[in-house]
Amino acid sequence: MMVLGDRMSDQNKTTTGAASDAAGGLAGQPSDEDIAMGWTHTARFLTTASELSQLPSTDLPEIAFVGRSNAGKSTAINVLTQQKRLAFASKTPGRTQHINLFELGPKLQANALFADLPGYGYAAVAKGAKLRWQKVMADYLALRRSLTGVVLMVDSRLGFTDLDRQLIEFVSPRIANGAVRLLVLLTKSDKLNRSEANASLATAQEVLGEYTTEEADVAMTLFSALKKSGVGDAAQLIHGWVHAK
Repeated sequence: MMVLGDRMSDQNKTTTGAASDAAGGLAGQPSDEDIAMGWTHTARFLTTASELSQLPSTDLPEIAFVGRSNAGKSTAINVLTQQKRLAFASKTPGRTQHINLFELGPKLQANALFADLPGYGYAAVAKGAKLRWQKVMADYLALRRSLTGVVLMVDSRLGFTDLDRQLIEFVSPRIANGAVRLLVLLTKSDKLNRSEANASLATAQEVLGEYTTEEADVAMTLFSALKKSGVGDAAQLIHGWVHAK
């Protein structure tokens, strides 16, 4: 299991020049974080669907963003892509009941898709709608052939809820064999002090340890859309998933 954070972001920022020189690069060459953030910024709306059958068949790697309705999912997507309203945040959490797909990469030849799945767990949503979307999301996570990675938003102050654990269970067989990668963003971490942040990471490690195998690719990081912490690390990891040889 990988814990993203100071080890990656700070080291990259302070050693970019040395690494470039060692590799024969030119001064001012963009860092890995710059490249990844430039790539995520290319995201643009493709289509929306209320059923799995309405999603286009594709060979492009697909990264799904999932989380509770109030965990900061839409905000995280917008910050990662540096676009204020790419992912629409409804004033009534849980009301959005569609899967929204976004293309990334060159406009004439996209190389990946982001899938924004509906938020779950909001009390104001009718029980029937909750059950229907639980089935749609479970099928998506278990069956979507192009699914390459899952980015799960978990409120760092609350930790993993039963619904968060259920969602991981849906995709756990594909995580265990390495077919689908998992990144957990512990959102709203700016609201935690250092000891609380460390406790949040420790709890997340314990939970995710249940799903980690030798083949699994599981990572997590503290994330704050407000302070922009964890954003570059997350972008680099997702970029690596898509562009891995």
